[in-house]
Amino acid sequence: MWYQKEILLEKFPRGFHLITNNIISALPKLEEVSVGLLHIYMKHTSASLTINENADCTVRDDLESHFNVMVPENQSYYKHTFEGSDDMPAHIKSSLLGSSLSIPIKDGNLNLGMWQGVYLCAHRNAPHNRKIVITINGDK
Repeated sequence: MWYQKEILLEKFPRGFHLITNNIISALPKLEEVSVGLLHIYMKHTSASLTINENADCTVRDDLESHFNVMVPENQSYYKHTFEGSDDMPAHIKSSLLGSSLSIPIKDGNLNLGMWQGVYLCAHRNAPHNRKIVITINGDK
């Protein structure tokens, strides 16, 4: 079985945001899959996806703080600056974290670890709507 859907996420402010429930609620076909794989693809170059801690929100705050130190704004060597001081750092952060994830499916559920969740990583100062493509491949 193959199933694919594109979803438009709400506007999230800059930071790391849990979107696991957004994905699950957009996938009624998920419960039909006994074993398979969910692929999630971000259709943007200034936002990314990752899997990390789903319980303690300070992890998300710490990730945002660390990435802002690791990839600072307003560097003299940035040439791509016409979209704002946050744009080139957003592209770098997106490249470091990546634009897609693959998650195993077991018995109609995402087979994530107990404390794992899917994050949308929004790297621009202004909130933007983001499109993701979710694809299931699996057996009923």
